[in-house]
Amino acid sequence: MNIGPYIKSITTIVVLLLAVSCLGTSSCSGTSSSTSANGATPTYGYEVVNTFTHARDSFTQGLEYHDGKLYESAGGDGTSSLRLVELESGRVLDKVDVPMPYFAEGITLFNGKIYQLTWQHGVGFIYDANGFSKIGQFRYEGEGWGLTNDGQSLILSDGTNRIRFLDPGSFKVTKTISVLDGNKPIDSLNELEYFDGQIYSNLWHRDVIAVINPQTGKVNAWIDLKGLLKPGEVRDEEAVLNGIAYDAANKRLFVTGKLWPKLFEIRIKQ
Repeated sequence: MNIGPYIKSITTIVVLLLAVSCLGTSSCSGTSSSTSANGATPTYGYEVVNTFTHARDSFTQGLEYHDGKLYESAGGDGTSSLRLVELESGRVLDKVDVPMPYFAEGITLFNGKIYQLTWQHGVGFIYDANGFSKIGQFRYEGEGWGLTNDGQSLILSDGTNRIRFLDPGSFKVTKTISVLDGNKPIDSLNELEYFDGQIYSNLWHRDVIAVINPQTGKVNAWIDLKGLLKPGEVRDEEAVLNGIAYDAANKRLFVTGKLWPKLFEIRIKQ
């Protein structure tokens, strides 16, 4: 009896069963996780470490923490200001009003000076960080939304998917990156923070932070911040997530939003 055909049939069946098994699991060669298999950008969660009081009248456009001090830029027509805030209580310790018609936007602290953008007038203000007094101003093209720095350049967002790097002496643009998630442009980049070699950006009207490669503009990760506030804690439709500050000395990350009653210290969960 010739058993060759039977052995060949059994071998074929075994191979088919193994192939089906591989399709149903991630343990076969060539696949690891859904993220690496389909090229999707990873999304991280968060853990709330501390909750602090935040001024409900602050339409937060910029947030900065340095040497134990919390600085905040509050926007609004006729209500814009730069504030020095006590973290633990949310109490405003000092304030400089921004005159009409300027609508205050992002801030950053660089070499002992606070730089503050305005929305649509192409004018920024410079303050002495210690005396909390206005000492100058500068100009830039287009709108101003978020502002941070990497120790060498001022880094500016304008509500599009582009981020510009400005020389802090001349305020000329030295580099521009386009922010992409894969091939998709990521618009509405808002408040910015730079730490650990990456740019962290709020997105207008979205409960996420984009983690951006400052060299290429690639979105390296998303941080999903849904659920920070309970339903009903804010009612204004513009009371959205906006405000990122990093305490480099103690490695603490703070986030808040426009007109939010709370400011949170969070830990990113990868």
